Amino acid sequence: MEPRILYVRLPCNPIFPIGAVYLADHVHKQFPNAEQQIFDLGTVPPLDYALALDTAIDTFKPTLLVYSWRDIQIYAPVGGRGGNPLQYTFEFYYARNPLLKIRGALGLLRIASGYYGELWQNLGLIKRGIKRAKRYCPQAQVIVGGGAVSVFYEQIGRTLPKGTIVSVGEGETLIEKLLRGHDFLDERCYVVGKTTPRDRMIHEFPTPIEKSACDYTYIQSIWRDFEYYFQSEDFYIGVQTKRGCPHNCCYCIYTVIEGKQVRINPADEVVQEMRQLYDRGIRNFWFTDAQFIPAKRYIGDAVELLQKILDAGMHDIHWAAYIRADNLTPELCDLMVKTGMNYFEIGITSGSQELVRKMRMGYNLRTVLENCRDLRAAGFNDVVSVNYSFNVIDERPETIRQTIAYHRELESIFGADKVEPAIFFIGLQPHTHLEEYAFKNDILQPGYDPMNVKPWTVRKLLWNPEPLGSFFGRVCLEAWQRNPNDFGREVMRILEAKLGRANLEEALTAPVAAKAELVGASS
Repeated sequence: MEPRILYVRLPCNPIFPIGAVYLADHVHKQFPNAEQQIFDLGTVPPLDYALALDTAIDTFKPTLLVYSWRDIQIYAPVGGRGGNPLQYTFEFYYARNPLLKIRGALGLLRIASGYYGELWQNLGLIKRGIKRAKRYCPQAQVIVGGGAVSVFYEQIGRTLPKGTIVSVGEGETLIEKLLRGHDFLDERCYVVGKTTPRDRMIHEFPTPIEKSACDYTYIQSIWRDFEYYFQSEDFYIGVQTKRGCPHNCCYCIYTVIEGKQVRINPADEVVQEMRQLYDRGIRNFWFTDAQFIPAKRYIGDAVELLQKILDAGMHDIHWAAYIRADNLTPELCDLMVKTGMNYFEIGITSGSQELVRKMRMGYNLRTVLENCRDLRAAGFNDVVSVNYSFNVIDERPETIRQTIAYHRELESIFGADKVEPAIFFIGLQPHTHLEEYAFKNDILQPGYDPMNVKPWTVRKLLWNPEPLGSFFGRVCLEAWQRNPNDFGREVMRILEAKLGRANLEEALTAPVAAKAELVGASS
Protein backbone atom coordinates (compact mmCIF):
# COMPACT_ATOMS: atom_id res chain seq x y z
CA MET A 1 0.00 0.00 0.00
CA GLU A 2 1.31 3.44 -0.92
CA PRO A 3 1.88 5.76 2.08
CA ARG A 4 -0.66 8.46 2.84
CA ILE A 5 1.01 11.38 4.62
CA LEU A 6 -0.88 14.17 6.37
CA TYR A 7 1.19 17.18 7.41
CA VAL A 8 -0.43 19.03 10.31
CA ARG A 9 0.94 22.47 11.13
CA LEU A 10 -0.11 23.13 14.72
CA PRO A 11 -1.70 26.51 15.56
CA CYS A 12 0.60 29.52 15.47
CA ASN A 13 0.70 33.05 14.10
CA PRO A 14 -0.25 33.26 10.41
CA ILE A 15 3.22 32.65 8.97
CA PHE A 16 3.63 30.74 5.72
CA PRO A 17 4.32 27.08 6.72
CA ILE A 18 7.45 26.67 4.66
CA GLY A 19 8.69 23.68 6.70
CA ALA A 20 5.69 21.50 5.88
CA VAL A 21 5.69 22.73 2.27
CA TYR A 22 9.34 21.80 1.72
CA LEU A 23 8.90 18.40 3.39
CA ALA A 24 5.93 17.53 1.18
CA ASP A 25 7.79 18.72 -1.92
CA HIS A 26 10.85 16.59 -1.11
CA VAL A 27 8.78 13.48 -0.42
CA HIS A 28 6.84 13.92 -3.68
CA LYS A 29 10.09 14.05 -5.65
CA GLN A 30 11.37 10.89 -3.97
CA PHE A 31 8.03 9.02 -3.87
CA PRO A 32 5.81 10.31 -6.71
CA ASN A 33 3.06 7.79 -5.91
CA ALA A 34 2.74 8.72 -2.23
CA GLU A 35 -0.52 10.48 -1.36
CA GLN A 36 0.00 13.67 0.64
CA GLN A 37 -2.03 16.49 2.12
CA ILE A 38 -1.13 19.64 4.05
CA PHE A 39 -3.46 20.76 6.83
CA ASP A 40 -2.62 24.11 8.43
CA LEU A 41 -4.37 24.81 11.73
CA GLY A 42 -3.05 28.37 11.48
CA THR A 43 -5.91 29.03 9.06
CA VAL A 44 -8.60 27.55 11.33
CA PRO A 45 -10.55 29.41 14.08
CA PRO A 46 -9.47 28.18 17.56
CA LEU A 47 -12.88 26.79 18.49
CA ASP A 48 -12.78 24.57 15.40
CA TYR A 49 -9.34 22.99 15.87
CA ALA A 50 -10.51 19.57 17.08
CA LEU A 51 -13.39 19.21 14.62
CA ALA A 52 -11.26 20.38 11.69
CA LEU A 53 -8.50 17.92 12.58
CA ASP A 54 -11.01 15.07 12.90
CA THR A 55 -12.48 15.94 9.50
CA ALA A 56 -9.08 16.09 7.83
CA ILE A 57 -8.14 12.66 9.20
CA ASP A 58 -11.53 11.08 8.48
CA THR A 59 -11.37 12.32 4.89
CA PHE A 60 -7.74 11.47 4.12
CA LYS A 61 -7.15 8.40 6.35
CA PRO A 62 -3.37 8.90 6.73
CA THR A 63 -0.84 6.16 7.38
CA LEU A 64 1.68 8.75 8.59
CA LEU A 65 0.97 11.93 10.53
CA VAL A 66 3.70 14.60 10.47
CA TYR A 67 3.15 17.40 13.00
CA SER A 68 4.97 20.71 12.65
CA TRP A 69 5.19 22.63 15.94
CA ARG A 70 6.67 26.10 15.49
CA ASP A 71 6.32 28.06 18.76
CA ILE A 72 6.62 27.34 22.46
CA GLN A 73 8.54 30.00 24.39
CA ILE A 74 6.66 33.16 25.33
CA TYR A 75 9.45 35.69 25.77
CA ALA A 76 9.05 38.54 23.31
CA PRO A 77 9.73 42.28 23.22
CA VAL A 78 6.28 43.12 21.91
CA GLY A 79 2.75 41.75 21.81
CA GLY A 80 2.41 38.07 22.57
CA ARG A 81 -0.20 35.80 24.12
CA GLY A 82 -2.76 38.18 25.54
CA GLY A 83 -0.35 41.08 25.97
CA ASN A 84 3.30 42.04 26.19
CA PRO A 85 5.25 39.41 28.17
CA LEU A 86 8.33 41.59 28.59
CA GLN A 87 6.33 44.54 29.88
CA TYR A 88 4.36 42.44 32.37
CA THR A 89 7.55 40.77 33.58
CA PHE A 90 9.28 44.09 34.16
CA GLU A 91 6.22 45.55 35.87
CA PHE A 92 6.11 42.59 38.23
CA TYR A 93 9.82 42.61 39.08
CA TYR A 94 10.86 46.26 38.83
CA ALA A 95 7.88 48.62 39.22
CA ARG A 96 7.86 50.72 42.39
CA ASN A 97 4.15 51.44 42.05
CA PRO A 98 2.23 48.59 43.73
CA LEU A 99 -0.64 48.97 41.26
CA LEU A 100 1.77 48.38 38.38
CA LYS A 101 3.18 45.36 40.18
CA ILE A 102 -0.33 43.95 40.50
CA ARG A 103 -1.04 44.62 36.82
CA GLY A 104 2.20 42.89 35.89
CA ALA A 105 1.35 39.89 38.08
CA LEU A 106 -2.12 39.58 36.55
CA GLY A 107 -0.70 39.97 33.05
CA LEU A 108 1.90 37.27 33.66
CA LEU A 109 -0.76 35.00 35.13
CA ARG A 110 -2.87 35.45 32.01
CA ILE A 111 0.12 34.83 29.73
CA ALA A 112 1.24 31.77 31.70
CA SER A 113 -2.30 30.43 31.53
CA GLY A 114 -2.30 30.94 27.78
CA TYR A 115 1.14 29.38 27.45
CA TYR A 116 0.23 26.21 29.35
CA GLY A 117 -3.16 26.16 27.66
CA GLU A 118 -1.52 26.16 24.22
CA LEU A 119 1.00 23.57 25.33
CA TRP A 120 -1.73 21.20 26.54
CA GLN A 121 -3.88 22.04 23.52
CA ASN A 122 -1.13 21.09 21.05
CA LEU A 123 -0.25 17.92 22.93
CA GLY A 124 -3.96 17.10 22.95
CA LEU A 125 -4.21 17.65 19.19
CA ILE A 126 -1.25 15.35 18.61
CA LYS A 127 -2.76 12.59 20.77
CA ARG A 128 -6.20 13.10 19.25
CA GLY A 129 -4.82 12.84 15.73
CA ILE A 130 -2.91 9.63 16.47
CA LYS A 131 -5.94 8.00 18.04
CA ARG A 132 -8.13 9.07 15.14
CA ALA A 133 -5.69 7.91 12.46
CA LYS A 134 -5.42 4.46 14.07
CA ARG A 135 -9.15 3.93 13.49
CA TYR A 136 -8.39 3.63 9.79
CA CYS A 137 -4.83 2.30 9.95
CA PRO A 138 -3.82 0.56 13.19
CA GLN A 139 -0.16 0.76 12.09
CA ALA A 140 -0.30 4.53 11.52
CA GLN A 141 2.88 6.31 12.59
CA VAL A 142 3.52 9.83 13.80
CA ILE A 143 6.44 12.24 13.57
CA VAL A 144 6.57 15.43 15.62
CA GLY A 145 9.05 18.10 14.58
CA GLY A 146 9.42 21.81 13.91
CA GLY A 147 11.24 24.71 15.52
CA ALA A 148 9.74 24.31 19.00
CA VAL A 149 10.42 20.58 19.08
CA SER A 150 14.00 21.05 17.90
CA VAL A 151 14.73 23.33 20.86
CA PHE A 152 12.81 21.41 23.55
CA TYR A 153 13.06 17.88 22.16
CA GLU A 154 14.18 16.37 25.46
CA GLN A 155 11.28 17.84 27.44
CA ILE A 156 8.52 17.34 24.86
CA GLY A 157 9.18 13.63 24.55
CA ARG A 158 8.11 13.08 28.16
CA THR A 159 4.51 13.96 27.33
CA LEU A 160 4.06 12.34 23.91
CA PRO A 161 2.53 8.88 23.31
CA LYS A 162 4.81 5.87 23.11
CA GLY A 163 6.01 5.27 19.57
CA THR A 164 6.03 8.94 18.55
CA ILE A 165 9.10 9.81 16.49
CA VAL A 166 10.58 13.10 17.73
CA SER A 167 12.50 14.86 14.96
CA VAL A 168 15.17 17.51 15.53
CA GLY A 169 15.98 19.99 12.78
CA GLU A 170 15.53 18.96 9.15
CA GLY A 171 13.16 16.07 8.53
CA GLU A 172 13.57 15.20 4.86
CA THR A 173 15.99 12.29 5.17
CA LEU A 174 14.23 10.96 8.28
CA ILE A 175 10.91 10.67 6.41
CA GLU A 176 12.66 9.29 3.35
CA LYS A 177 14.32 6.49 5.36
CA LEU A 178 11.08 5.74 7.22
CA LEU A 179 9.15 5.37 3.96
CA ARG A 180 11.86 3.13 2.45
CA GLY A 181 11.76 0.90 5.51
CA HIS A 182 15.36 1.71 6.38
CA ASP A 183 16.81 2.30 9.83
CA PHE A 184 16.34 5.99 10.56
CA LEU A 185 17.71 6.23 14.09
CA ASP A 186 21.04 7.56 12.82
CA GLU A 187 19.14 10.74 11.99
CA ARG A 188 18.60 13.38 14.68
CA CYS A 189 15.55 11.74 16.22
CA TYR A 190 14.35 9.26 18.81
CA VAL A 191 11.26 7.12 19.40
CA VAL A 192 9.33 7.88 22.58
CA GLY A 193 9.30 4.89 24.95
CA LYS A 194 11.72 2.88 22.81
CA THR A 195 14.90 4.93 22.48
CA THR A 196 16.27 7.99 24.25
CA PRO A 197 17.87 11.05 22.68
CA ARG A 198 21.62 10.71 22.32
CA ASP A 199 23.76 13.03 24.41
CA ARG A 200 24.15 16.36 22.54
CA MET A 201 22.12 14.96 19.66
CA ILE A 202 21.11 18.44 18.53
CA HIS A 203 24.79 19.24 17.91
CA GLU A 204 25.15 16.45 15.35
CA PHE A 205 25.41 17.54 11.71
CA PRO A 206 22.19 17.22 9.70
CA THR A 207 22.25 14.97 6.64
CA PRO A 208 22.74 17.23 3.59
CA ILE A 209 20.17 17.10 0.80
CA GLU A 210 20.23 18.59 -2.69
CA LYS A 211 17.49 21.20 -2.73
CA SER A 212 15.60 21.93 -5.93
CA ALA A 213 12.82 24.43 -6.63
CA CYS A 214 9.62 23.67 -4.75
CA ASP A 215 6.89 22.47 -7.13
CA TYR A 216 4.06 24.82 -6.22
CA THR A 217 1.68 23.33 -8.75
CA TYR A 218 1.90 20.12 -6.76
CA ILE A 219 1.74 21.90 -3.41
CA GLN A 220 -1.41 23.71 -4.49
CA SER A 221 -3.01 20.38 -5.40
CA ILE A 222 -2.48 18.90 -1.92
CA TRP A 223 -3.24 21.98 0.20
CA ARG A 224 -6.86 23.04 0.37
CA ASP A 225 -6.09 26.42 1.99
CA PHE A 226 -3.17 27.25 -0.29
CA GLU A 227 -4.70 30.59 -1.28
CA TYR A 228 -4.95 31.79 2.36
CA TYR A 229 -1.48 33.35 2.34
CA PHE A 230 -1.96 34.82 -1.14
CA GLN A 231 -4.98 36.97 -0.33
CA SER A 232 -3.18 39.84 1.39
CA GLU A 233 -0.32 41.95 0.12
CA ASP A 234 1.00 42.09 3.69
CA PHE A 235 2.24 38.48 3.72
CA TYR A 236 5.87 37.81 2.95
CA ILE A 237 6.19 34.31 1.50
CA GLY A 238 9.24 32.39 2.64
CA VAL A 239 11.91 31.19 0.23
CA GLN A 240 15.02 29.42 1.46
CA THR A 241 18.32 30.07 -0.31
CA LYS A 242 20.59 28.15 2.06
CA ARG A 243 20.71 26.17 5.29
CA GLY A 244 23.19 26.36 8.13
CA CYS A 245 25.06 29.11 9.97
CA PRO A 246 28.82 29.00 10.66
CA HIS A 247 28.82 31.37 13.64
CA ASN A 248 28.98 30.87 17.41
CA CYS A 249 26.82 33.70 18.78
CA CYS A 250 26.49 32.85 22.45
CA TYR A 251 22.69 32.94 22.72
CA CYS A 252 21.62 31.70 19.27
CA ILE A 253 20.05 28.31 18.60
CA TYR A 254 20.02 28.52 14.78
CA THR A 255 23.62 27.42 14.39
CA VAL A 256 22.84 24.35 16.51
CA ILE A 257 19.59 23.32 14.82
CA GLU A 258 20.71 23.95 11.24
CA GLY A 259 24.36 22.99 11.73
CA LYS A 260 27.49 24.99 10.97
CA GLN A 261 27.87 23.64 7.45
CA VAL A 262 26.30 26.17 5.09
CA ARG A 263 24.52 24.43 2.21
CA ILE A 264 23.69 26.71 -0.71
CA ASN A 265 20.58 26.07 -2.79
CA PRO A 266 21.38 26.53 -6.50
CA ALA A 267 20.49 30.07 -7.62
CA ASP A 268 18.59 28.84 -10.69
CA GLU A 269 16.39 26.66 -8.46
CA VAL A 270 15.69 29.53 -6.04
CA VAL A 271 14.72 31.84 -8.90
CA GLN A 272 12.51 29.14 -10.43
CA GLU A 273 10.74 28.74 -7.09
CA MET A 274 10.25 32.51 -6.77
CA ARG A 275 8.97 32.68 -10.34
CA GLN A 276 6.22 30.18 -9.56
CA LEU A 277 5.09 32.33 -6.64
CA TYR A 278 5.48 35.51 -8.69
CA ASP A 279 3.22 34.10 -11.39
CA ARG A 280 0.62 33.48 -8.66
CA GLY A 281 0.66 37.15 -7.70
CA ILE A 282 3.23 37.14 -4.89
CA ARG A 283 5.42 40.24 -4.75
CA ASN A 284 6.80 40.04 -1.18
CA PHE A 285 9.48 37.47 -0.34
CA TRP A 286 11.29 36.67 2.90
CA PHE A 287 14.56 34.80 2.55
CA THR A 288 14.24 32.44 5.49
CA ASP A 289 17.95 31.66 5.88
CA ALA A 290 19.48 31.99 9.33
CA GLN A 291 21.61 34.69 7.66
CA PHE A 292 21.27 35.74 4.01
CA ILE A 293 25.02 36.36 3.74
CA PRO A 294 26.50 34.31 6.58
CA ALA A 295 30.18 34.90 5.74
CA LYS A 296 32.42 36.54 3.15
CA ARG A 297 32.93 33.30 1.26
CA TYR A 298 29.20 33.33 0.37
CA ILE A 299 29.13 36.86 -1.05
CA GLY A 300 29.55 35.47 -4.56
CA ASP A 301 26.53 33.19 -4.09
CA ALA A 302 24.39 36.15 -2.99
CA VAL A 303 25.56 38.22 -5.97
CA GLU A 304 24.75 35.36 -8.35
CA LEU A 305 21.27 34.92 -6.89
CA LEU A 306 20.35 38.61 -6.94
CA GLN A 307 21.67 39.04 -10.48
CA LYS A 308 19.56 36.10 -11.65
CA ILE A 309 16.49 37.54 -9.92
CA LEU A 310 17.14 40.78 -11.81
CA ASP A 311 17.65 38.93 -15.09
CA ALA A 312 14.39 37.01 -14.56
CA GLY A 313 12.45 40.25 -14.96
CA MET A 314 10.80 40.26 -11.51
CA HIS A 315 11.32 44.01 -11.20
CA ASP A 316 8.34 44.85 -9.01
CA ILE A 317 9.11 42.56 -6.06
CA HIS A 318 10.15 43.39 -2.51
CA TRP A 319 12.22 41.17 -0.29
CA ALA A 320 13.60 41.11 3.24
CA ALA A 321 16.00 39.01 5.28
CA TYR A 322 18.32 38.76 8.26
CA ILE A 323 21.66 40.06 7.00
CA ARG A 324 25.22 40.06 8.32
CA ALA A 325 25.93 43.65 7.29
CA ASP A 326 29.66 43.10 7.76
CA ASN A 327 29.59 41.00 4.58
CA LEU A 328 28.15 43.60 2.21
CA THR A 329 30.09 44.88 -0.81
CA PRO A 330 29.29 47.84 -3.10
CA GLU A 331 28.25 45.40 -5.84
CA LEU A 332 25.97 43.53 -3.46
CA CYS A 333 24.47 46.77 -2.12
CA ASP A 334 23.68 47.88 -5.67
CA LEU A 335 21.96 44.57 -6.45
CA MET A 336 20.00 44.64 -3.20
CA VAL A 337 18.49 47.98 -4.07
CA LYS A 338 17.83 47.05 -7.71
CA THR A 339 16.09 43.78 -6.75
CA GLY A 340 13.76 45.49 -4.29
CA MET A 341 15.08 44.87 -0.78
CA ASN A 342 12.81 47.11 1.32
CA TYR A 343 13.59 45.88 4.84
CA PHE A 344 16.33 44.01 6.59
CA GLU A 345 17.30 43.07 10.12
CA ILE A 346 20.76 43.13 11.61
CA GLY A 347 21.27 41.54 15.01
CA ILE A 348 24.39 43.32 16.22
CA THR A 349 23.12 42.89 19.83
CA SER A 350 25.44 45.63 21.11
CA GLY A 351 27.10 48.74 19.74
CA SER A 352 30.18 47.98 21.79
CA GLN A 353 32.90 46.07 19.94
CA GLU A 354 34.12 44.71 23.26
CA LEU A 355 30.78 43.08 24.04
CA VAL A 356 30.32 41.85 20.46
CA ARG A 357 33.61 40.01 20.87
CA LYS A 358 32.64 38.57 24.25
CA MET A 359 29.38 37.24 22.84
CA ARG A 360 31.27 35.39 20.06
CA MET A 361 29.40 37.22 17.33
CA GLY A 362 32.31 37.72 14.95
CA TYR A 363 31.20 41.21 13.89
CA ASN A 364 33.51 44.09 13.14
CA LEU A 365 31.28 47.03 13.96
CA ARG A 366 33.46 49.46 12.00
CA THR A 367 32.98 47.34 8.88
CA VAL A 368 29.22 47.23 9.46
CA LEU A 369 29.10 51.04 9.43
CA GLU A 370 31.22 51.28 6.29
CA ASN A 371 28.99 48.78 4.51
CA CYS A 372 25.82 50.53 5.65
CA ARG A 373 27.18 53.73 4.10
CA ASP A 374 27.70 51.80 0.84
CA LEU A 375 24.12 50.53 1.03
CA ARG A 376 22.77 54.05 1.56
CA ALA A 377 24.92 55.35 -1.30
CA ALA A 378 23.44 52.63 -3.53
CA GLY A 379 20.01 54.15 -2.93
CA PHE A 380 18.57 52.14 -0.06
CA ASN A 381 15.96 54.33 1.62
CA ASP A 382 13.80 51.88 3.53
CA VAL A 383 13.59 50.44 7.03
CA VAL A 384 16.47 48.87 8.96
CA SER A 385 15.63 46.97 12.14
CA VAL A 386 18.60 46.83 14.52
CA ASN A 387 18.35 44.27 17.31
CA TYR A 388 19.91 45.22 20.63
CA SER A 389 20.04 42.78 23.53
CA PHE A 390 21.14 44.79 26.53
CA ASN A 391 22.77 43.37 29.64
CA VAL A 392 24.09 40.12 28.17
CA ILE A 393 27.79 39.69 29.04
CA ASP A 394 29.70 42.32 31.05
CA GLU A 395 27.35 45.21 30.24
CA ARG A 396 28.42 48.40 32.02
CA PRO A 397 27.45 52.09 31.82
CA GLU A 398 30.35 52.74 29.43
CA THR A 399 29.26 49.95 27.02
CA ILE A 400 25.69 51.31 27.09
CA ARG A 401 27.06 54.73 26.13
CA GLN A 402 29.00 53.07 23.30
CA THR A 403 25.84 51.38 22.01
CA ILE A 404 24.04 54.73 22.00
CA ALA A 405 26.89 56.29 20.02
CA TYR A 406 26.80 53.45 17.53
CA HIS A 407 23.03 53.67 17.12
CA ARG A 408 23.18 57.42 16.52
CA GLU A 409 25.74 56.82 13.79
CA LEU A 410 23.40 54.34 12.09
CA GLU A 411 20.69 56.99 12.28
CA SER A 412 23.01 59.51 10.64
CA ILE A 413 23.55 57.06 7.77
CA PHE A 414 19.97 55.95 7.06
CA GLY A 415 17.92 58.64 8.81
CA ALA A 416 16.49 58.44 12.33
CA ASP A 417 13.03 57.63 10.97
CA LYS A 418 14.40 54.62 9.06
CA VAL A 419 16.37 52.91 11.85
CA GLU A 420 14.15 50.96 14.22
CA PRO A 421 15.89 49.81 17.42
CA ALA A 422 14.34 46.50 18.51
CA ILE A 423 15.07 46.10 22.23
CA PHE A 424 15.37 42.46 23.26
CA PHE A 425 16.20 40.77 26.51
CA ILE A 426 17.35 37.32 25.57
CA GLY A 427 15.23 34.34 26.44
CA LEU A 428 17.89 31.83 27.42
CA GLN A 429 17.68 28.82 25.11
CA PRO A 430 18.87 25.30 25.82
CA HIS A 431 21.91 23.96 23.92
CA THR A 432 23.55 27.41 23.59
CA HIS A 433 26.84 28.78 24.90
CA LEU A 434 24.90 31.20 27.08
CA GLU A 435 23.27 28.24 28.81
CA GLU A 436 26.73 26.80 29.48
CA TYR A 437 27.81 30.19 30.83
CA ALA A 438 24.78 30.15 33.16
CA PHE A 439 25.77 26.67 34.43
CA LYS A 440 29.37 27.75 34.93
CA ASN A 441 28.32 30.80 36.94
CA ASP A 442 25.66 29.00 39.03
CA ILE A 443 22.82 31.00 37.50
CA LEU A 444 21.15 27.76 36.39
CA GLN A 445 21.62 24.17 37.50
CA PRO A 446 21.85 21.25 35.04
CA GLY A 447 18.51 19.45 34.85
CA TYR A 448 16.40 22.63 35.02
CA ASP A 449 13.20 22.69 32.94
CA PRO A 450 13.46 25.36 30.20
CA MET A 451 9.71 25.07 29.54
CA ASN A 452 8.86 26.11 33.10
CA VAL A 453 7.39 29.64 33.27
CA LYS A 454 7.04 30.00 37.03
CA PRO A 455 8.19 33.42 38.36
CA TRP A 456 11.43 32.17 39.90
CA THR A 457 12.51 30.50 36.65
CA VAL A 458 11.32 33.27 34.32
CA ARG A 459 13.61 35.72 36.12
CA LYS A 460 16.59 33.53 35.23
CA LEU A 461 15.54 32.51 31.73
CA LEU A 462 14.71 36.07 30.68
CA TRP A 463 18.31 37.25 30.77
CA ASN A 464 18.56 40.55 32.64
CA PRO A 465 20.94 39.96 35.58
CA GLU A 466 21.92 42.42 38.27
CA PRO A 467 23.59 44.79 38.92
CA LEU A 468 22.01 46.45 35.86
CA GLY A 469 18.81 44.39 35.75
CA SER A 470 16.73 46.77 37.86
CA PHE A 471 18.12 49.78 36.00
CA PHE A 472 17.11 48.39 32.60
CA GLY A 473 13.77 47.27 33.99
CA ARG A 474 12.88 50.77 35.14
CA VAL A 475 14.15 52.38 31.93
CA CYS A 476 11.87 50.09 29.93
CA LEU A 477 8.91 50.81 32.22
CA GLU A 478 9.46 54.53 31.74
CA ALA A 479 9.63 54.05 27.95
CA TRP A 480 6.35 52.13 27.89
CA GLN A 481 4.71 54.84 29.97
CA ARG A 482 6.01 57.68 27.80
CA ASN A 483 5.73 56.28 24.30
CA PRO A 484 4.50 52.67 24.03
CA ASN A 485 4.09 52.93 20.24
CA ASP A 486 7.77 53.78 19.73
CA PHE A 487 9.27 51.77 22.56
CA GLY A 488 12.73 51.14 21.10
CA ARG A 489 13.50 54.75 20.23
CA GLU A 490 12.17 55.89 23.61
CA VAL A 491 14.50 53.46 25.41
CA MET A 492 17.45 54.93 23.53
CA ARG A 493 16.39 58.48 24.37
CA ILE A 494 16.06 57.68 28.08
CA LEU A 495 19.39 55.84 28.22
CA GLU A 496 21.16 58.74 26.55
CA ALA A 497 19.53 61.24 28.91
CA LYS A 498 20.60 59.21 31.95
CA LEU A 499 24.07 58.06 30.88
CA GLY A 500 25.19 60.21 27.97
CA ARG A 501 26.86 59.11 24.76
CA ALA A 502 30.37 57.82 24.19
CA ASN A 503 32.72 58.88 21.44
CA LEU A 504 32.06 56.67 18.41
CA GLU A 505 35.70 55.60 18.20
CA GLU A 506 35.43 54.23 21.73
CA ALA A 507 32.51 52.00 20.64
CA LEU A 508 34.48 50.69 17.66
CA THR A 509 37.59 49.79 19.62
CA ALA A 510 37.91 46.64 21.72
CA PRO A 511 41.09 46.22 23.81
CA VAL A 512 42.89 43.04 22.80
CA ALA A 513 43.39 42.24 26.47
CA ALA A 514 39.61 41.93 26.98
CA LYS A 515 39.20 38.15 26.85
CA ALA A 516 35.81 36.69 25.97
CA GLU A 517 34.01 35.15 28.92
CA LEU A 518 32.59 32.38 26.76
CA VAL A 519 35.72 31.28 24.91
CA GLY A 520 36.14 28.32 27.22
CA ALA A 521 32.62 27.00 26.66
CA SER A 522 32.56 23.84 24.58
CA SER A 523 31.14 24.00 21.07
